[in-house]
Amino acid sequence: MKDFRPPYAHAAGASLGAFLLYVWTLAPTTWFWDTSEYIATAHILGIPHPPGNPLFVVVDKVWSLLLAPTGLEVAVRINLLAATTSALATGFFFLVTYRILKGWIGEDVKEIWVRRMPLIGAWLGALMGATAFTVWNQSNVNEKVYTLSVLGIAVVSWLAIRWADRKDEPGAGWLLVLAVYLMVLGSTNHLMALLPAPALGVLILLEKPRVLLDRHLLTRSVLAVVLALSFNFFLPIRSAQQPIINEGEPICETLGGAAVAIYTNGAAGCEALAANLTREQYAKPPLTDRQAPLGHQLTNWFQYFDWQWARGLSVAETPGNARLPISLLFLGLGVGGILVAFRAGTGPGTYMATLAFTLTLALVYYLNFRYGFSLAGDEIDRASREVRERDYFFIGGFHLWGFLTAMGLVGLWRWAGGGGEDRKHLAMAAPVLVVALVPLVFNYGWADRSDDHSARDWGYNMLQSVEPYGILFTNGDNDTFPLWYLQEVEGIRQDVTVIVVQYLYTQWYPRQLRYHTQPERQRHFDAETAAPVYDPPAGPPTRAITQLTDEEMNQVGSGQLGQDFTVDVGPVAVQYPAGTWLGRGDRLALAIIRDSLGERPIHFASTAGLPQDLGLRRWVTRQGLTARLIMDDLSEVEGMVQTSQQVGGDWVNLDLSLTLAEEVFSYRGLEERDVWADRATLNIPWHFYFLYLQLADAAGQVGMPEGTVGELLDRADRFSVVAQGGSRAIQ
Repeated sequence: MKDFRPPYAHAAGASLGAFLLYVWTLAPTTWFWDTSEYIATAHILGIPHPPGNPLFVVVDKVWSLLLAPTGLEVAVRINLLAATTSALATGFFFLVTYRILKGWIGEDVKEIWVRRMPLIGAWLGALMGATAFTVWNQSNVNEKVYTLSVLGIAVVSWLAIRWADRKDEPGAGWLLVLAVYLMVLGSTNHLMALLPAPALGVLILLEKPRVLLDRHLLTRSVLAVVLALSFNFFLPIRSAQQPIINEGEPICETLGGAAVAIYTNGAAGCEALAANLTREQYAKPPLTDRQAPLGHQLTNWFQYFDWQWARGLSVAETPGNARLPISLLFLGLGVGGILVAFRAGTGPGTYMATLAFTLTLALVYYLNFRYGFSLAGDEIDRASREVRERDYFFIGGFHLWGFLTAMGLVGLWRWAGGGGEDRKHLAMAAPVLVVALVPLVFNYGWADRSDDHSARDWGYNMLQSVEPYGILFTNGDNDTFPLWYLQEVEGIRQDVTVIVVQYLYTQWYPRQLRYHTQPERQRHFDAETAAPVYDPPAGPPTRAITQLTDEEMNQVGSGQLGQDFTVDVGPVAVQYPAGTWLGRGDRLALAIIRDSLGERPIHFASTAGLPQDLGLRRWVTRQGLTARLIMDDLSEVEGMVQTSQQVGGDWVNLDLSLTLAEEVFSYRGLEERDVWADRATLNIPWHFYFLYLQLADAAGQVGMPEGTVGELLDRADRFSVVAQGGSRAIQ
């Protein structure tokens, strides 16, 4: 296009507007799932779960250091990076949308409102793209690494469109080299960064295929790839320094082995690094082995699409409710936007269509999810479902779709205005543009995180339930990662050894636990960060949590016992009859308990799970949010009260648990709430409901005043409301 001037000032304004919206609704601290893991690893330059996301860790650390003079909390600083990257992506998609609409409108338009349509459409796209539910929900807390990836997709898209305009100018090839570099560099954050590649390739073939034979361009592109992938060397270098969070432990014996693993994408070279880069531990099946029928997977995508534009119209998670007309409207307008892009030119139209296809249907096929968390019917068992909703994988597509919808909406406006340049007709048709406000209005209550301290307080309450130098066995992300955040970022209760049971099945994790709990590395109890309910310890433990050697730990496997087996756990001989199944994690946990009991209090995140699997449930008692192991007859232990069978029949350390629950614990965002948006974490408020239910039951059994029991039951009821999704969900 001749004399095209990109509206950079308007794009900056759109980015600023999105940023201010995200800041207004920004989470004040950490949140559930991977949020705490990523904030903690960025803060300490640790290694998060495979593939390790080195670009994210380093960028977040630098960003956090730059914002340190502001005095903001570390979590707020890193949440602001999610807001900033997502807002910048909005600005670059703004530029792409403006350019396409400008090509569609043409050069010879006289009516001012028609000439302004590209700018209006780009602003409408910014509004809808930035307020799509998943985009908004991921932009005001750093739950994942994907906002950085979406920024890369948006920048590459703008570079692609600019290259198409300037392809015959000297030096235009550098735009392609930069696009290649950004995609490959972005892959060291997450492979999502590579998703624009098919669209870019198709655009090149359409616009100027001979550029692929340019020797200088190819050489520069190869060098860009080599340089970009070198960021992965961070993984083995930092891992060898044994940070406290070092998942996968991608240590390499030689630089050459690391280089081979990096530049073959894990096909050869250093085994530990290769396993990390290929996410070997997750054992994804080949694409031909569908984990759920493709039809169900496509419906699952539409379920998430259905959330994007008017989430608050219905609390239902599955499609087919009051949101459906809005969702179908946005789906149709987005398709119309692709048609408008083709009217602007074959190149832009094909690029946008290919990118939209890659970020939606192709991604559904590639990700190959199991049955949807909430979409699958009761006939599908939990093991065959995803453990949570996976809408965040499609954040790039939903962000893009907001802009496609805007292009379709402007096309509808022009069509409704007669297709010409009659100002009166255009004014009469202009109310259709109000559609752009729908996501902002109906998603606000579901995306707002401005007063949500629930994950931070959950982690705080868990840690304060554990005695000095205790071991806490956890079950998964949400009873582990917030604890990591509290320990590594806020420095609270670093003396507690948090053990993720599922990680015990790996080779690297048990070794790390022993390494970090050696007396010379054991982090000391700090009374200033602990609840004043425990007696100060005489001193730190004198040995690591287990005495097993590396060789002995490596030999531990899973299977049924061939004969009766007895383990001395403190003063009690625990018997396991022949035929009992014990996994590697169970056996290593049992060894840790055996070797630590007497020096370290043993706690579990729940009475079910590991205590049940190890046959130890009869010796556990509720202590705040945790279950403490006491190898004694609990009926003879002072302060223990057994609850009635109606509430589980568990033992409760009543006085200590009441003190913790009423004087120590914090419940911000947990006790009273209108909306709990993520239904997969509703087990968190259920924990507090059950805590107060058992406290009320135990208090009644020891004859506490009826008023006290009633107050405990009232609090249980308040947690019950939150555990059902919030007050709006049960209206």
